[in-house]
Amino acid sequence: MLELASLIILGILAQWLAWKIKTPAILPLILIGLLVGPISTLISEDGTKWVEPIWNGSEGLFPGESLFYFVSLAISIILFEGGLTLRKGEVGNIGPVILKLISVGTIVTFLGAGLAAHYIFDLTWQISFLFSALIIVTGPTVITPILRNIPLKTHVSSILKWEGILIDPIGALISVLMFEFIRVEGGQDFTQTALIEFGKILLFGFTFGFTFAHLLAFLIKKQIIPHYLLNVFTLATVLGVFVMADTFAHESGLLAVVIMGMVMGNKDLPNIKELLYFKESLSVLLISILFILLAANIEVEELLLVFNWNSLILFGIVVLLVRPIGVILSSLGSGLKVKEVAFISWVGPRGIVAAGIASLFGLRLAREGIEGAEYITPLVFMIVLCSVLLNAATARVFARLVGVFIKDSQGILIIGASSISRLIGKYLHDNKRHVVLLDNNSDNVKKARKLGIDAIEGSVYADDLMNNIELNDIGYLMAMTGNSDINKTAISKFKKQFGENGSFRVITADEMNNPEKNPTEGLFSHTDDYIKLTDVSRKYPKIHEITLNSKEHYEGLIEISKTDTDIIPLFVKTTDGDLTIIPSHSSEVEIEEDYQLVYLGKKIQREEKAEEDYDETIDKEEAEQDINEKKEQEQEEGN
Repeated sequence: MLELASLIILGILAQWLAWKIKTPAILPLILIGLLVGPISTLISEDGTKWVEPIWNGSEGLFPGESLFYFVSLAISIILFEGGLTLRKGEVGNIGPVILKLISVGTIVTFLGAGLAAHYIFDLTWQISFLFSALIIVTGPTVITPILRNIPLKTHVSSILKWEGILIDPIGALISVLMFEFIRVEGGQDFTQTALIEFGKILLFGFTFGFTFAHLLAFLIKKQIIPHYLLNVFTLATVLGVFVMADTFAHESGLLAVVIMGMVMGNKDLPNIKELLYFKESLSVLLISILFILLAANIEVEELLLVFNWNSLILFGIVVLLVRPIGVILSSLGSGLKVKEVAFISWVGPRGIVAAGIASLFGLRLAREGIEGAEYITPLVFMIVLCSVLLNAATARVFARLVGVFIKDSQGILIIGASSISRLIGKYLHDNKRHVVLLDNNSDNVKKARKLGIDAIEGSVYADDLMNNIELNDIGYLMAMTGNSDINKTAISKFKKQFGENGSFRVITADEMNNPEKNPTEGLFSHTDDYIKLTDVSRKYPKIHEITLNSKEHYEGLIEISKTDTDIIPLFVKTTDGDLTIIPSHSSEVEIEEDYQLVYLGKKIQREEKAEEDYDETIDKEEAEQDINEKKEQEQEEGN
């Protein structure tokens, strides 16, 4: 009991430490596992481990191979959670790159690492290529924490995230084939076995994944499952799908749960956020226990096998030669810049699937007396540990060095995805600004996405936004909801994270009626609150651009907007196309000749120069509904 409690406590402490020092949790977890496992034998009086994962006749947490059953089930939950986070809208133009990374990149790693292991450690071809199959995978558990702390362009982060999740079942599949090859000792029998196993894995993986994803989605939508059972019912379904698929085809369960997660993550499901939070928390707990157990299961003798210069040479070839070749070949014709290819080549840490399967296969083959099997587990753990350590320590510096580090975050996060937010967001998007809309209304989010705008369903009161890698380039914050409390909360909570270059919110009715209360973070104008913005967008759903000839000209137009309630200034556009958000203290904006004033509403008629219009049709009924809901809310608050 003490050992189990210690595992959980140490695991959570390691997770907290990793968060504190901004490194993947796998690093302190493995180090703790090595300390309480093989290293502890050098310290303890009787030479035994402080934590013995497998029952040895006198002590141990798991009898027989039950540890690896637990590992397999835990990995299934982790991969399902990873699949839930994959959104097809993220793919865009990077789809071909991702496909090549999980195909061409996989082949390069398999061949390159296998050859290196054979010639450096003098291992048999079978063991060498089993090792290379195991280190194909990267994994979301190690990629995501690294990316969270580096402001990168969205497509670079998305490539690495998708690769990390999709390549896990592929690596597992190839590992299984190599494992079967070794057990049947190759030859014609293997060829037949490999083809059959490959077909079975694909067939049962996709079949079970798609079928049960749609079945579970149907049950959730029809509210057949009560809300309080939703999370645990989904957990039970995931475990059931994994076991059933694995029964029909060994290791097809991994593919099945990834497919299941991807399908469900891209469906319009109620309470999907709650499900994701639950799975994320469960994944953290499982990862904390798993890595300590797997590292503790390694023996001192196995560590000594790889404690030499050959290991360093092998690691160098895998990281500095094999990985870059795979990425370069995968990126040909993709449009990725050289610096982006260089960064993707550098970031390739190995994760939990590699460690889990390596421990299982290494132990089984060693028991069967296969030559060189004792090298599998320590070599894979060496690659995992060193790659995580290297990437965690250098990824941010390397990003700066090659020039993919976003020095000036120009992305804009708009809180609220109502008609006025979508109109402004579409204008920003069409003017080459990365804009993301956040709203807890799924219909608003859908409408935004149909316009080609990035949109997230979520709440400002949730903490998961802070870890969203798609928001790494956000430097401006615009709170534009009809709820003043939400707007103020967004500013106070996310100002440092997403508003480093500017944080703004629409003013309240009280602030509009009293200019002395004009807040420093006021947006657009101190004479326009949310109701007026929505009303103008309903009557005049157009955004105009008018060329300026001086600072005085700009100030004159601002005065016109103050007297004409149907004109609202939004941005100032430079000659280079850069956009500056106009604050309610509009005089502070820098103006030069040939800059443009971007405004919403009625066209200014007094100007001689031609104006350019930006027209985006919005739903007038919806705009009226927004206004009515705001008015009802204010009446309720007044009462």
